[in-house]
Amino acid sequence: MPKILVIEDESAIRRVLVKILVEESDTYDVQEAEDGLSGIEAIKKDDFDLVLCDIKMPKMDGVEVLEAAKKIKPETPFIMISGHGDLDTAVNTMRLGAFDYISKPPDLNRLLTTVRNALDRKELVVENKILKKKVSKNYEMIGDSNEIGTIKEMIEKVAPTDARVLITGSNGTGKELVAHWLHQKSNRSSAPFIEVNCAAIPSELIESELFGHVKGAFTSAVKDRAGKFETANKGTIFLDEIGDMSLSAQAKVLRALQENKISRVGSDKDIKVDVRVLAATNKDLKKEIEEGKFREDLYHRLAVILIKVPALNERRDDIPLLIEHFSTKIASEQGIAQKNFSKKAIELLKGYDWTGNVRELRNVVERLIILGGKEVSEEDVKLFASK
Repeated sequence: MPKILVIEDESAIRRVLVKILVEESDTYDVQEAEDGLSGIEAIKKDDFDLVLCDIKMPKMDGVEVLEAAKKIKPETPFIMISGHGDLDTAVNTMRLGAFDYISKPPDLNRLLTTVRNALDRKELVVENKILKKKVSKNYEMIGDSNEIGTIKEMIEKVAPTDARVLITGSNGTGKELVAHWLHQKSNRSSAPFIEVNCAAIPSELIESELFGHVKGAFTSAVKDRAGKFETANKGTIFLDEIGDMSLSAQAKVLRALQENKISRVGSDKDIKVDVRVLAATNKDLKKEIEEGKFREDLYHRLAVILIKVPALNERRDDIPLLIEHFSTKIASEQGIAQKNFSKKAIELLKGYDWTGNVRELRNVVERLIILGGKEVSEEDVKLFASK
């Protein structure tokens, strides 16, 4: 249930705003504050999904409230309420981190659209924070091979820049891992990291997913919705399996890269975005270009830096380290005792043909930990690791 705080010293306007929000959705939990000081106290005590804040108030004006709130709860979106003479100040609050502003008297449609967009953005920011916690624990680059060493060096050089990166490699090699590391080591690491699996989204929905849509753009578009490019603003968007993207969506992505602008489906209004784009594919994009399935101009926009993630068969010396890593991780996840692998078991696993790459190795290690003996032996591998 979204929690919304309305900070407004004029009681009549405050009542109108509360009434509009409550009537818009019975899921909104709307609270009030009659001035800036009481508003800040409420923000200190509670977590709000959105704050509507007047600019001109006694004791503590809206700009001071915004600045103080950003130090306490920086992820909370603010919509500033401006009188006719406050427009310059309202615009300035955007530079200070406000999500948007609305003028008095509030236009109903603009108010509700802005509220919905701000709540959508907050939801994604929360999801991103949860993801970041998982990333810090779950995404590690395991390996001492020359191939992995080369990738780590490239990441160190490329991550601090805004250069676009195209990551290639077979399924299961860890392309998404490289993308996460590029973001976490970048200057955008505190901003959203938005991942889009282009192969998992139906072609007729991919444009809406990437660029958003306006109400009525298609049958199921019952409200305005921000797309992934908007929610990734100031951060990074990772277009996984980009070789599966439709040509029409490719054209829009190209425009976003060329002009730093997108437009929602059903709207001709341009929205500026500041997004770093990382992409990955398991396809041969040059072959896709020859067959007319991928735009050559988009390829050259994306492939400023190329990182090829090697297959596991190309870095077999990393297998013992990966086995140890997965063994520790799986034992913790399953709540069971960690198991050692005998030297003969490890050597046998090193000799396998890992067509499923690191992902397949992880599955095999999990199977052996669950089904094998106290120490995973060569016989366990022969029994349970067969394809």
